[in-house]
This record gives sequence, structure tokens and C-alpha cells, in this order.
Amino acid sequence: MSAVLVLNADCGPLHRVSLRHAIRMLFREVAVVHEAEPDSRIGIYPIPTVVRLVSYVVTRWRHSRGPVWSRAGVLVRDRRTCGYCGGAASTIDHVLPRSRGGSNEWSNTVAACGRCNNRKRDRTPAEARMPLRTKPYAPTWAALA
Repeated sequence: MSAVLVLNADCGPLHRVSLRHAIRMLFREVAVVHEAEPDSRIGIYPIPTVVRLVSYVVTRWRHSRGPVWSRAGVLVRDRRTCGYCGGAASTIDHVLPRSRGGSNEWSNTVAACGRCNNRKRDRTPAEARMPLRTKPYAPTWAALA
């Protein structure tokens, strides 16, 4: 099954759902087909690629704060590039190690390859003589999209 893009009533993107879920939304009349595959139908419904909600869904949470910290988010923010050597990153590293009071925050974590992560151990970048290539920052929703 392919993914179907769900638009808010103002045509702003919300998320993706399965084709089965999109057909259910059309059946319940909470969404209408915005774009569809030509000459393809499931029963009376055209096979949608994009559906638009009938009524507007308030998404203030996206505008009030940035995204919540996550390991996957750090890897996306840093484009899976190691913050120390520039190679392919497979894990994250805490700039100030958790054993020394560092926390899971955007400004304290960077993507890292396994080799650099093991080499740095529980030291700061200055102590390990491993300068960061970029400064960690808290991304916006648009930066992670």
C-alpha cells in the first residue's frame, strides 16, 4: 500500500496515512480527494494520492515550540553526518557526557560515527581533542521536514 498525504482544510500538510486509512476517511466524509491517480478506482472512490480534511484541525503545538528531542531527530538534523570527522553517523553523542550531568537536549547532542563516539568516551570534546565541526542547535519543524 502506498502512503497518502493528508492536507488540512487550508491545504497545509499534516501527515501521511495508508491508502486503507485514506479510503476510510473518504467513507466517513472527514476528507475529500484533492489529487488522485488517473483512471483508478476502489469501488466508487478514486485512488487518492492526496486528501484534504473537510474541517480545519488546529495544530498550535507545531508553532508554539520546536520539536521534542529524539535520537532520530538529531540524526535528521545533522543529516547523518558525524559532528567530529564528517563521516557517516550511526549514533548520537552527548557533548557534555551524561555521566557528568549532560542531558538529552538539542544543544548537547550531535550525530556521531561509532568510531568517534568510542574515541571520545566520557570526555568533553576539548578534553578528547576532538573539536566539533558544527555547533549543535535546536531545529525548527521546517528544518526537520
